[in-house]
Amino acid sequence: MGAPVVTKPLMPAAFLGHGSPMNALEHNRYTEAWRAFGASVPTPRAILAISAHWYVEGLALTAMPQPRTIHDFGGFPQALFDVQYPAPGLPELAEEVADLVRPDFIAALDHAQWGLDHGTWSVLVHAFPDADIPVVQLSLDARKPLDWHLALGAKLAPLRERGVLVLGSGNVVHNLRALDWHDADGGFDWARRFNEDAREVMTARPHDLPTLAAHPDYRMAVPTPEHFLPLLYLAGLAAAANASATELANGYAMGSLSMAAYVVSY
Repeated sequence: MGAPVVTKPLMPAAFLGHGSPMNALEHNRYTEAWRAFGASVPTPRAILAISAHWYVEGLALTAMPQPRTIHDFGGFPQALFDVQYPAPGLPELAEEVADLVRPDFIAALDHAQWGLDHGTWSVLVHAFPDADIPVVQLSLDARKPLDWHLALGAKLAPLRERGVLVLGSGNVVHNLRALDWHDADGGFDWARRFNEDAREVMTARPHDLPTLAAHPDYRMAVPTPEHFLPLLYLAGLAAAANASATELANGYAMGSLSMAAYVVSY
C-alpha cells in the first residue's frame, strides 16, 4: 500500500447523537444540524464510522467494496426498511486503520459479514445525502474498558491529516427501559445532570471523559455502554490534538435519550 496522502488543515471529527432510527426519515433540529455539519466540512476522502450498533467481542473493520445497508431494528414503518444508503466502501482505508491500531490492538478485516448499520446511515442520509463518500465502519470491542476506547480514538488521529472524517454515532444518555413515550422532547433530571456534566468535560477536558463512569447518574444514563463509547473516540481525537470539542446540537428525547452532538474542528 502506498503512503497515505497528507492534507491540511485537519479534517473535522464528530459525534452525533442519533436517537430513534426514525430520524432518518424526519426533518427536525437535530437532522438539520447533521445536514449543516456535512455541508460545512471539506469533502472527505472517506468516512470512518464508529456506531453504537456494531458492539461485538473484538475489533473489526468493514473491508468490502460495497457495504450493505443493515436494518438492525424492528417495529418501525416499512418506509424505514426501504431506506438504502449505497455508499461505497474503501478496503484500503480499512487496511490503513488496521495499521494504525497495531501492534497494541489487532483488527480483523470484515469482507462480507457486516455493512452500514442504522447508527451510521441514519445520520449520514442527512449529513452526506448523496452517499458518494466511501464509508468504513470500525466495531466497538465490548471486552474493553472506557480508557481503552479513549486511547484507541487517539490512535486514529493521523486519519484527520489524510482527509478522513471520523464520525462517532451513539447517545450520551441512552436508557430505553426508562423511555417516556408521551414526552417527545423531555429529559429526566438524572439525564440532564449527566448530559450537562458530559458537556462540561467534552468542551473543557475531553481526556477526562472516562471519569464519568464514577458519576452518580452513570448507571441510569449508561445502563449499557455501547451508545456512550463512540463519544470516547471523539474525546480521544480531541485529546490527541490538545483541543476541546464544540457542541453541535443538544436536547433530549422521551426523557432518557440525549441528542447531544459534538465536533472537533482543529
